[in-house]
Amino acid sequence: MPKLIFKYPDGVEKSVDAPLGLSVLEVAHANNVSLEGACEGSLACSTCHVVIDSDWYGKLPEASEDEEDMLDLAFGLTPTSRLGCQIIITDELDGLTLTVPAASRNMMI
Repeated sequence: MPKLIFKYPDGVEKSVDAPLGLSVLEVAHANNVSLEGACEGSLACSTCHVVIDSDWYGKLPEASEDEEDMLDLAFGLTPTSRLGCQIIITDELDGLTLTVPAASRNMMI
């Protein structure tokens, strides 16, 4: 089973099993990783924003235009930012390393 490595702003890392076909957001929630996901993965917010390590960013499918629009609302946007609800686990993503931002911007409240 593929593994994901979540990094926190304080430098702590958490390696978790990532079942095929789930999103990064679903894997985070299943493993008590503090990734909000206010819209429950419906691509209607940016609270599942994650920063992909640069070594991995080019291995992901390109973000859709809808994802790019939501990313514009994310707190702490970077060139390797993505939404966790839009990254689906495949065997090729075994070892994917990403950072959970220190905060999120919830526009749904």
